[in-house]
Parts: sequence; structure tokens; C-alpha cells
Amino acid sequence: MIAPDVRGHGSSANATKPFRWADDLAALLRHLDAGPAVLVGLSMGGVIATDTVLEYPELVRAVVTCGAATGDFQYTDDWTREIQAEYARTLGAGDVEGWLDAFVRVVPGPYRGADDVDPRIARRLREMAFNSISKHTPGEKDWLVRVSDSWSRLPKIDVPVLTVNGTLEPPEMLDAAERLARTVPNGRAQTVEDTAHYPNMEKPEVFNKILLEFLSAL
Repeated sequence: MIAPDVRGHGSSANATKPFRWADDLAALLRHLDAGPAVLVGLSMGGVIATDTVLEYPELVRAVVTCGAATGDFQYTDDWTREIQAEYARTLGAGDVEGWLDAFVRVVPGPYRGADDVDPRIARRLREMAFNSISKHTPGEKDWLVRVSDSWSRLPKIDVPVLTVNGTLEPPEMLDAAERLARTVPNGRAQTVEDTAHYPNMEKPEVFNKILLEFLSAL
């Protein structure tokens, strides 16, 4: 198993020139002679997985995406847009604690409160996010180049794709995941009851069972 850090996250250095997530992951897989690989990603990681299978199909054996669809998907619901606005405000002000407060609001999702979820989940996510956000400064240039035109290219994906999402995600996220699974030739969508953006952390036994069953069928 390979758990890569994205540029500017974890122990990886911040970007200093334009880059794409898919190019970085492809370069890593080739360096390790690890392809074709099964890509499993949550949230941003799920977008990276779909980006990579679109751009480098020869390096991918299968895809599991959780809490994500493709890089072209954009939230439009008021709850998510409010959180995104808070991200922008706190980042611009260099308010790390404020950004972290907004970040962990995603844990319960739009239908629950923080007290409805095991507090260890938010605490762990806050610790991990702090390590990454602290490496950045207000006004820092975003060098990321997005992969575009993803929806129209989905029918060309010729490997199995599984989407896994919590039922308490915003409805448009669930709709996008269903669309992804429906559009690729070999796609399937599953949900985990009573979880939101992090079903792998809220119900790890259920999530792992879904994942292992998918892998065993490849």
C-alpha cells in the first residue's frame, strides 16, 4: 500500500511552479514501478483518483472514490458554500484556528451537530489538517492546474469504479457520485448509512468491508 502526500500536504513541500495532481501521482507510480494500481481516495483524494485514471489510464487498475466525484463537480448548496466562504475568509486573514474550525464542520455534515459524532474524529482531522495548513501563508500563489472536461470523458474509463459516500452528505454530492458510477462502463455506487463526508472514520468496519469486497472481485 502506498499513501502519498499531495504537494503542500503532510511531509511534501509546497509547490513552486504549476503542477497537476495526476501528473504527480503518475510520476510516483512510475518511480515505484507500482502500476497499474488501484486508486482509493477520499474527498480531494477521490478527485485525484478520477483525474489520474482519465489522464493515465495505463497506470490504473481500478478506482474507489469517496466523498467526491470528478474535479468538475462544484457544490452549490448553501451549507457547503458558507463553509467554503469561511475557508477563503480565514485563509486570507491567516487565521489558522478559524480555518480549522470551518474544516471540521464538514465532519457531521449538514444534518447533524458536532455532538452527534465521536469527537475523536474531528480531533484527529484537526491535527492532520493543522500540519498542512501551517505550511502555507496568506496570499500564497495556488499553483494547482485543474484537470477539466472530466464528465464527457468518463465513458472512456475502462476499469472498475466504485463510489462510496455517506448518506448524510449534501444531496448533490450523492447525485454526482451516482452520475459518475452510472456513466463509466463498469461503475457502482454504494452508501454508508448515518455517516457524512468521512464514512471511513465514522464506520471503519463497514467501509473496510465494502472496500475489501470490491478489491477481491478485481
